[in-house]
Amino acid sequence: MVLRGKKLGLLLSTDPDHPNFAHGLRLAETALNRGVDVYLYCIDDAVRGVDHPLLQSLQTRGLKLFACAYGAHRRDLPVNDHALFAGLTVVNDLITSTDRFLSFN
Repeated sequence: MVLRGKKLGLLLSTDPDHPNFAHGLRLAETALNRGVDVYLYCIDDAVRGVDHPLLQSLQTRGLKLFACAYGAHRRDLPVNDHALFAGLTVVNDLITSTDRFLSFN
């Protein structure tokens, strides 16, 4: 199956210490390795993981990283340039514009 050029949307909502956070990152990495365009949105506790080393390295390889600005604010986390901080309308756009959308809660 040819995956190059397909779009994958991922939503992570768990703390970076939760296994589902790591699972989502491994899926993103595998998809990038196969030429898939990957869009990842961190919401809720996952905003704590925006600075995660693997997540940042995936971003340098082409991952499009978004994070919930409200979630960061509620957790007293700085809004920085490690992700594009935005609202839930971005999640809606990812759901409607990707070939597949998965959520890790």
